[in-house]
Amino acid sequence: MLAVVIRLCYNDAVDIGKLALRFQNCQCGRPHSSAVKAIHIFAGTVKNTGRILNDNGFPKEILLVADENTAGAAKGVFNALDGFKIKEKIYKDMREPFMEDVNEIARLSQKCGGILSVGSGTLNDICRLAAFRAGKDFAILATAPSMDGFASKDAPIIANGFKFSYPARQPSVIIGDTEILARAPARLKSAGFGDMMGKYTALVDWQAARLLTGEYLCQNVYDMTFDAADKIFHLADKVTAEDPETAGYIMECLVLTGMGMAFTSNSRPASGTEHIVSHFWDITRIAAGEQPDFHGLQVGVAALLVSRLYNEKSRFERAFQVKERTDWDEVYAAYGAMSGDIEKANNPSVMDEIIPGAVEKRWPEIRGYIKKYLNTDALTAAMVKAGCPVDISGIGIAPELCAAAMEYHPYMRRRMTLARALKAMEFA
Repeated sequence: MLAVVIRLCYNDAVDIGKLALRFQNCQCGRPHSSAVKAIHIFAGTVKNTGRILNDNGFPKEILLVADENTAGAAKGVFNALDGFKIKEKIYKDMREPFMEDVNEIARLSQKCGGILSVGSGTLNDICRLAAFRAGKDFAILATAPSMDGFASKDAPIIANGFKFSYPARQPSVIIGDTEILARAPARLKSAGFGDMMGKYTALVDWQAARLLTGEYLCQNVYDMTFDAADKIFHLADKVTAEDPETAGYIMECLVLTGMGMAFTSNSRPASGTEHIVSHFWDITRIAAGEQPDFHGLQVGVAALLVSRLYNEKSRFERAFQVKERTDWDEVYAAYGAMSGDIEKANNPSVMDEIIPGAVEKRWPEIRGYIKKYLNTDALTAAMVKAGCPVDISGIGIAPELCAAAMEYHPYMRRRMTLARALKAMEFA
């Protein structure tokens, strides 16, 4: 069960207070736990930050981490922390999560009891891993509804040129002032929408893994993720407006998918092939000295690419497992200096986990999930309404890099996805 019943969020449409009851004695047979004590998402809540933290037993000595943009967006937080002893680390502009920054935050927090991240995305990920490694409490004051990792207990961090998800600290408190969230740059709000549209392809991958390998799937979490994605899908035309109510709904849904990751202790509810493609773009562009676009925007474009790929295969009524068609020299060459990590991730191969005969037997069900969840035209239209780019030119990805990502991304993680399974499938 949840460690503490989560407090009511901004919108009654998703009553977070009932979440604990919903996941007690879950039908999947596994216990679901969370370190989150409180989630507060409503207008003007920034001024209550100190009280909320205090009510939930957050330490009085805090390392506050932000960048100049997020500190400016949430400037009221500094006055709201009266009575707390605050140490600040304000970056100029934090865009990518590097391990060096994690180590710096862990070191700076040594004499503090907790870390408060003021921002979203990269700042949150750096702080959650630093808090985990330094043994500190962790809280978030969100400044943009830009990604789904607020409640996550994993952090994707770049180390030695490779982006990998590390076990990290789940926040005990999540705060979102809907007035601040509504004023966030439109591109960041669009990024949150794009990240959520990636849930449709992630859910298809999760079902494919269940059907092909017998991997665990919690239907309760699965349904919660789908409901959250579907709610945001129907808000597409309001995403870029400076509307606190819409921003509150979006933030809620982003938090819910993060809770799903925490409940299952893996990223399946929120991350599939589309995220791996985006990570491939990240590491390749960073290695070339380029700045990747916002995570959610990349994920949204990748989701459309994956949706098209899966729909193309779903035209076939029958599928057969064949010997895997992989040129490992090409794969290792595609990852260059990271080839050692790729070799480890693929030995033993996740393909060895496919149940004999499962491809032939389960393809009709997998095909059904593709048709149920992946309407590429509808996804594209919604993303256009939400201000998201819908092709690689909108996120600065060259056609050659896109082709390489689609070909070689399945080897980046030891994870069964439909894209990975396709490497050993033929159709009729």
